[in-house]
Amino acid sequence: MKKLLMIPAAMLLGTAAAAPKISAQSIIVNPAQPDLSVSVRVDKDPSGNGNPTYRVGENIRISTTVNRDAYVYLFNVDATGEVTQILPNRLSNSNFVKANTTVTFPSPGDNFTFTVGADTGLNKVLALASLTPLNLDQLSSFKSSQDQFATVNARGQQQLAQALSIVVNPIPQNSWVSDTAFFTVVAQNPVQTGSLFVGTNVPNATVILNGQRLGEANQTFSNIRPGTYPVRVQAPGYRDYTTTISIRAGTTTNLNVEFAQIVMPAPAPVQNQFTIALRSPVNGARVFVDGDEVGVIRNGMLNITVSRGSHEIVVVAPGYRTFSNVYNVQRNGQITITPTR
Repeated sequence: MKKLLMIPAAMLLGTAAAAPKISAQSIIVNPAQPDLSVSVRVDKDPSGNGNPTYRVGENIRISTTVNRDAYVYLFNVDATGEVTQILPNRLSNSNFVKANTTVTFPSPGDNFTFTVGADTGLNKVLALASLTPLNLDQLSSFKSSQDQFATVNARGQQQLAQALSIVVNPIPQNSWVSDTAFFTVVAQNPVQTGSLFVGTNVPNATVILNGQRLGEANQTFSNIRPGTYPVRVQAPGYRDYTTTISIRAGTTTNLNVEFAQIVMPAPAPVQNQFTIALRSPVNGARVFVDGDEVGVIRNGMLNITVSRGSHEIVVVAPGYRTFSNVYNVQRNGQITITPTR
């Protein structure tokens, strides 16, 4: 099977009363109540009402049942909208099905297989049953002599419906009917993922997995590849919690973090601290001591507290040159700074 079938849920509705219409159940729906009925199923869904999963490269078998002797035509629309006629095909013209019998394609002894193609996504198979043979020459053709299945010269649901309407319009409405089956194609080795739940006893905690921020704690994080990862949980006012966790496919790993309040030691008595009164005529000037901003000159003065020893004092003001000097502080005192333009 060169391609797999996909028809989106939205379907085109015909406007002419006598023309075939499109619904969410099949590509074309007979406007009359036909005497003929057909059902189509894939081998992983005997009911015909589900949406089973097949992997790329996997073989698939399709079964049909009719209540009267009929010719059955099978079409496949893959996830990209490409349509392929898979029965009849170059290796088998045996599409006649006896009444009240179920025929599976490929049948025992057939020298072809239906193999799931590489276009992943939702697929759809259409079975069209007719009491008389249909001429599909204008609908489909073989691209090359090596192709087993004919390519339909229409793409997607709308064009296929229009093309099939032309084929079935010349025959009585009660002598044809259609049915559909869905299935989903996935990659050969789909990546299995796991989940991680992180719970904490404090609000606003953040979860970091393998260096990547996942979000706030007290929730489940999904789609994580299996493996062993370092975890860091951070919360304002608390010491970071770090550990290592293992993620397994198809399961949720639980991590509960109990934060303990950080007890800060009492500050040591301040010794050898001195107050320096900085005076400057430049109000609004910013003052930095040893690289840290300590305040702004207001009303010509700013008091700063520094320890005994040498300190670099920098004054920055718009329109003035940056003032910088090192002072050796041994006692309380006063420094007057006059930046130049």
